[in-house]
Amino acid sequence: MAFPQRITPIRRSYNQFVADETMEDYALRFTASAARKFSGKAVANTAFGATSFLVLEAIGATITLQYGPVNAVAAILCVGLLIALTAGPIAYVAAKYGVDIDLLTRAAGFGYIGSTITSLIYASFTFIFFALEASIFANMLSQVFGIPLRLGYVLSTLGIIPLAAYGITFISRFQVWSQAAWLVLNFLPILFLAVHPGLLHAWAGFHGLRWGGGFALLPFGACASVIVSLIAQIGEQADYLRFMPKPDTKARWRWWASLLAAGPGWVVPGIVKMLMGSVLGVLTLGLGFGAEQAAQPILLYQAAY
Repeated sequence: MAFPQRITPIRRSYNQFVADETMEDYALRFTASAARKFSGKAVANTAFGATSFLVLEAIGATITLQYGPVNAVAAILCVGLLIALTAGPIAYVAAKYGVDIDLLTRAAGFGYIGSTITSLIYASFTFIFFALEASIFANMLSQVFGIPLRLGYVLSTLGIIPLAAYGITFISRFQVWSQAAWLVLNFLPILFLAVHPGLLHAWAGFHGLRWGGGFALLPFGACASVIVSLIAQIGEQADYLRFMPKPDTKARWRWWASLLAAGPGWVVPGIVKMLMGSVLGVLTLGLGFGAEQAAQPILLYQAAY
């Protein structure tokens, strides 16, 4: 004998909530073929947005102010190449088989413990950099709008939840809406530096506050040790790459182009942003700010504009 079910409004709302496929990102699981509906270009464009974090400029400015542009640039280029080489194979497997960094580690033979350690490393990296980005954004809100830092931290933390709740579906759309403005505002200082070559000469002649000489292994290693922490960024890129469509024999070059742009290619804008932070850091220091202040992204861009 069948008993009629009574669907309450709360239960109906819950059923609609869990049935919304736009909120399914297959976290720590194999990405279903049905979810790999995005074009390679869309995935690459979304993954490109992951390079927007302003910590890159802060890193470039900090290591330059401490150890000089020679050691900083050498470390940025060398570690950037290392990151690209290690990111290539990971990006390829993630895009081809639809797996994230957790499943990739397990499939590589490191087992459950290995995947757990990898997830812990990736999660720690993400938490640290998200906290740094939130502090940068809160500082911007404080200086531009006069919002107290504590309230700025809360707004920066909670404001990301609506964006992340709908996963890559909404993030991809948001990236399309905001990308043009971000590109112009983020990289416009490059044009400013190009028309003022004297600033580049002043930057090249700066020797660093902690290290007064030229290139040396010790300051180079100190700079590289800071930048190499970015090697874990491929974990976030893989989270996007697993939504790429399977390779198409008819347009395989497009698939590879999207893979390289979204995977190891993130290093290219990353290097540009660190170099830009390096130059702007010296410029900000020359305007009378202290070394700690001159490495803050908001002051870097205020000095540029």
